[in-house]
Amino acid sequence: MANVVSYCTHRITNAVAEGIKSKIMSIKRRVGGFRNVENFKTAICFYCGGLELYPR
Repeated sequence: MANVVSYCTHRITNAVAEGIKSKIMSIKRRVGGFRNVENFKTAICFYCGGLELYPR
């Protein structure tokens, strides 16, 4: 009930956060694991941050 009241008060949902989480999980499944955390962070920034492989 508190979540319904919170939505009616602020008109904010967690849909964006769930979408980003879904994208991160698909990256994780696609690659099958990373050797270290930094490579995983780089992949997340590349796919979720809108970075281009060949910038203009």
